[in-house]
Amino acid sequence: MKKLNVAIFFGGCSSEYHVSLESAEAVIGSLNTELYQPVLVGISKTGEWYCFRGEPEKIGKDCWLNEEDCVPAVLSPNSHGRGLLLLEKGEVKLVPVDAALSVMHGKFGEDGTIQGMIEMAGIPLVGCGVLASALCMDKERAHKLAQAAGVAVPESIVLKEDFRKEKQALAFCEKVGYPVFVKPLRAGSSFGITKVTGEDKLWEAIALAFQYDDQAVLEECIPGFEVGCAVLGCDDLTVGEVDEIQLSQGFFDFTEKYSLKTSSIHVPARVQPEVSAHIKETAKTLYQALGCSVFARVDMFLTPEGNIVFNEINTIPGFTEHSRYPGMMKAAGVEFPELLDRMIRLAVAK
Repeated sequence: MKKLNVAIFFGGCSSEYHVSLESAEAVIGSLNTELYQPVLVGISKTGEWYCFRGEPEKIGKDCWLNEEDCVPAVLSPNSHGRGLLLLEKGEVKLVPVDAALSVMHGKFGEDGTIQGMIEMAGIPLVGCGVLASALCMDKERAHKLAQAAGVAVPESIVLKEDFRKEKQALAFCEKVGYPVFVKPLRAGSSFGITKVTGEDKLWEAIALAFQYDDQAVLEECIPGFEVGCAVLGCDDLTVGEVDEIQLSQGFFDFTEKYSLKTSSIHVPARVQPEVSAHIKETAKTLYQALGCSVFARVDMFLTPEGNIVFNEINTIPGFTEHSRYPGMMKAAGVEFPELLDRMIRLAVAK
């Protein structure tokens, strides 16, 4: 059987550039090379595109960008070509691409932009499409759709960049009580997020959020703990084991996500079977309500009363050694190579 050329996009102009490199190395190392030929597309921090031909270990060490291993490249917008154009020695060479997987996290990676380029090129996209990617990245609109689907969401308000509307922010904090979370409207991996315990830190937290986006969200703190579901599929959905984040202090910020210094992740979550089943069904509802396809991770809160509250959907979750998505699928009996195979086959079948 002919191998399929699978383009793997990594890097990018995002604060999550280094996380993307780790995810890419893990994906490349687990891809079944008897079925798939990886076509590695690295995007530098400043936006230059290259076809990378070196050893995958160089990606994880961030020494991939060099003249020896890289050839300037662009994605052909011609849907009849369906491939990557290499610009080498004054010539243009087309490398056919049968499917494309982006492991670019954050801005330009999971907000619908790279997804639009891939879809316009006529290449099967391994992951959520343009609309779902953009919606899930936007915390306010994602919450509105979740609420419309009958799932509870935290109370919140959105501040524009002229956040000197102090009365609005203070009134919200008085209404829901401290602590509150201040977040960029569109950002991933907990960048720019602050748990604020009093008014003295509120304006500093809002200013930090605006370093990552031109809008910020003030959100009530939901008691309990965070649970997540790895969802795989388009119409017929597979859900991994529910996981649970145990925190000893603070919240699950960027450092904790990728180091687990003071927190633990339990898979399966330490909840009753009927609660786990309810979480999984809610994850399916949210996945479908926001138009997700192929794969995504659905994050929720479980309150002490047993209520489920939506947090967010991550359309390109991490694929590093600490990452939750492959861990939840593994706990459900789906090993990483099989998971990647199923993701690619779903995209090609679409």
